[in-house]
Amino acid sequence: MQARMSNPAIVLPDAMQALHALGKATEKDGVPARTRELCHLRASQINGCSVCVDMHPRLARKLGETDQRLFAVGAWRDAPFFSEAERAALALTEAVTRLSDRADPVPDEIWQEAARHYDEQALAALILSIALINVWNRLNVSVRMVAGVEWS
Repeated sequence: MQARMSNPAIVLPDAMQALHALGKATEKDGVPARTRELCHLRASQINGCSVCVDMHPRLARKLGETDQRLFAVGAWRDAPFFSEAERAALALTEAVTRLSDRADPVPDEIWQEAARHYDEQALAALILSIALINVWNRLNVSVRMVAGVEWS
């Protein structure tokens, strides 16, 4: 396997700097790092981004995440391993990632459940984090970045 080109964020270094800055901003406001990694993994599974499906479980493990929970992320609704707050974040992740799948992409019940667990600052961080992983997924998938290969 070979990528079509370098990741566009590497080709345009100002873009990489901006994406990293946005990522740092999302890490400050009330969403646990492990929850963020679970959401990144779920969005990446939906988007078919092999780079991120490979990377985010490794990052999550470094934060103390278990293989049992990582393996179950794709079936989180039916697995007993996730807290209510994590479930709300995963539901929001799926809704925001699949915007075109339904007429009301982020239904009130998904929003209200997320808002029950996260204050406005944390919700803002979560939404931006979900948007950012979707950007990374789209960049990687578009140029066919290869999982496990260092970017250059």
